[in-house]
Amino acid sequence: MRFYVFLYLFFFSLFHSFSQSRSQPYASITSGAAQTELYLPMLKGKKVALVTNASGLIGKKLLVDTLLKRQVRIVKIFGPEHGFRGTADAGEKVKSGKDPVTGVPVVSLYGSHKKPTKEDLAGVDVVVYDIQDVGVRFYTYISTMTYVMEACAEHKKELIILDRPNPNGFYIDGPVMTDKYKTFLGMHAIPIVYGMTCGEYAGMVNGERWLKDSLQCHLSVIPLRHYDRTKFVSGLPVKPSPNIPNDTAVLLYPSLGLFEGTIVSVGRGTDFPFQYIGNPYMNPAVCPFRFKPRSTAVTKKPKYQDTVCYGINTAAQFQDVLESRQIQLDYLSLFYSQSQGKQDVFFDRNFNYHAGNEALQEQVRGGKTAKEIRESWQPALHVFKDIRKKYLIYEDF
Repeated sequence: MRFYVFLYLFFFSLFHSFSQSRSQPYASITSGAAQTELYLPMLKGKKVALVTNASGLIGKKLLVDTLLKRQVRIVKIFGPEHGFRGTADAGEKVKSGKDPVTGVPVVSLYGSHKKPTKEDLAGVDVVVYDIQDVGVRFYTYISTMTYVMEACAEHKKELIILDRPNPNGFYIDGPVMTDKYKTFLGMHAIPIVYGMTCGEYAGMVNGERWLKDSLQCHLSVIPLRHYDRTKFVSGLPVKPSPNIPNDTAVLLYPSLGLFEGTIVSVGRGTDFPFQYIGNPYMNPAVCPFRFKPRSTAVTKKPKYQDTVCYGINTAAQFQDVLESRQIQLDYLSLFYSQSQGKQDVFFDRNFNYHAGNEALQEQVRGGKTAKEIRESWQPALHVFKDIRKKYLIYEDF
């Protein structure tokens, strides 16, 4: 018995050391928002609009509360997907109104109203953007940021980005978006995992003139301190969205988010979203792991509600992703081949918008290996990397 206890402790120590060597605690990084001495002078005497949510923190306090206490005149708050307080489900319509805590008017930038209008920006001198991202093309906050940049450029408003670390900023992978599939799930020719902070990304959008009509906005970025891009950033103080609850979900999101365009559940309606994947059609002999999605406060109507799904608890792949620095593609092929009798309907119309092209679906259907698929991405990735390096603020990996 002592031998097995020793063996367990040995491997646990090894696992912990491996994780620590490839990750950086969020608490060791100083966010742009925390460096108030750099941007409060830029806000003095101005009417300010914030684009933020529950992740916009300075210490344990929301940015809006801190700035109001510092006598900053906040006249409006713009909230992205999931709302300003960050509680709405994915895709759920968020209404505009007044923040019940501060009384500041809140305008939703999700649903049909994704871009601030001339009326929204009337009486605003400067817009401040502060949202924690996860560094994935189809995670919609960078699309919200793009629309805000465009509106600021059109209506001659200054924009300040308070930078935050990209937890998945330690690698680049995935197909580059093609023009045909540009939507709110991806607005520019970038890969699924693009290896940039939101401040760097904003600089690229501006510098490459990717805004409508090649406009450029008056942009300032308050940079991070002590950020190590070579490592996964662990321990985010707030869930970046309701269904990304922990480090494992953050790290696996680039791989598992692709399943949102398939018949596979990504674990919404369980305690482990973006960690459990499965459906009722999987061969239980191949995937005996089971879970049953249920209606929750976070996900009111999950896929396959109250139905047993067979699949995989992908948490064990945490170390594989850290080490390989790649999107996990084997799951797609496995679920496509083992979803019994459902190959014809496995992909829905949203898949190509998540992938950013038609090729990935065709490659999976054609039985291409992960290596073959990844090789097909390389020419476009080389082009992207050459563009990206012009806008980096922090040392590259």
